[in-house]
Amino acid sequence: MTLRSGVVGIWIIATGVMIAILYFGRSILAPFALAVFLFLIMEGFARVIDEQVHFLGRRISRAIAILLVLLGFGLFFALFAQGIAQFGEQASDYEQKINVLIADVYGVLRLDSAPTLTEIIFNETGQRFFATIANATGDLSGDLVVILIYVAFLFVAQSAWGQKLDRLFPITEQREQVREVGAAARRGIETYLWTQTVISALITVLTYFTLIVLGADNVLFLAALIFVLNYIPTIGSIVAAFVPTLFALVQPDLPAWLPATGENASYVFALFVFLGVSFWQFAIGNFVQPRIMGETLNLSALIVLLSLAIWGAIWGIPGMFLSAPLTVLMMILFAQSASTRWIAVLLSADGNPGGVVAKPANDDLVITAETSED
Repeated sequence: MTLRSGVVGIWIIATGVMIAILYFGRSILAPFALAVFLFLIMEGFARVIDEQVHFLGRRISRAIAILLVLLGFGLFFALFAQGIAQFGEQASDYEQKINVLIADVYGVLRLDSAPTLTEIIFNETGQRFFATIANATGDLSGDLVVILIYVAFLFVAQSAWGQKLDRLFPITEQREQVREVGAAARRGIETYLWTQTVISALITVLTYFTLIVLGADNVLFLAALIFVLNYIPTIGSIVAAFVPTLFALVQPDLPAWLPATGENASYVFALFVFLGVSFWQFAIGNFVQPRIMGETLNLSALIVLLSLAIWGAIWGIPGMFLSAPLTVLMMILFAQSASTRWIAVLLSADGNPGGVVAKPANDDLVITAETSED
């Protein structure tokens, strides 16, 4: 009993120390984790190109993959900048609509003297809020540069990983086990990134055409924003449904098909936008995504939501984006030891995390492969 209590105490202390390291080192660890996942995206893309187009070779395939991924990021930032510029061109019209909306809210709440948007922005609270956003944007720009530097050095360093692994694990059995664990972790993370990209792209395309049919403004900007937000489990989908709705509320020029006119037209239009966007988020998020995620990642939906809250509290927005792949990585690593396998079982959806598990046999560690039963 005393021994078991001591083991539990060690687990609690070790968990607390790890969380403290992750939290206080988030300015270093979060950008590096993002760089690792970006590196895995590029390597996975390069592997696909190399398998499909054999005559290119691995180096050319890797160069094409890096170029395409960077072009994708550049396209997103270009759309984001174009969207901000387009909203800036109609700033006065948006300001009038927002002032009307503020007045309506104050009227519903039966409050007097509704402030204008200018008064809200330039009061003390507004200045602090926008100063926080400006600081966060500056930190993000700096982190992007650091992340790209990390990625470059990861590509440079990967050629020596095989030699380092041979020196770290001179025993063949241990070295092969580490290779299999690393391969399983890479496959799990790449599977998540691939499935999430497919799901986000599907939702984005359907939402894009829905917004065009409804007559929303700046649809490309909203579609790019929705694509990125869907990488955040659960919360990202909710935000992605409300962002186009908020823009629809303050859209200056409303489409002619609206059945309502006058002051209620903006609210009716926003309702149609919300229903159109939410339909795809709900349909794909509840019917397509669980099936794909469950069959490929074997993660419990409750664990995904809980990991989102935990990693978001530790690393902020980067932690939200990385919560699911980090949980996949944890499940794979915990499944490798008999003493920690129970954690992997709790993280999995069906109670069988599978993978390669190290078990004691004749005082030595041997490798056994477990497969899920159909």
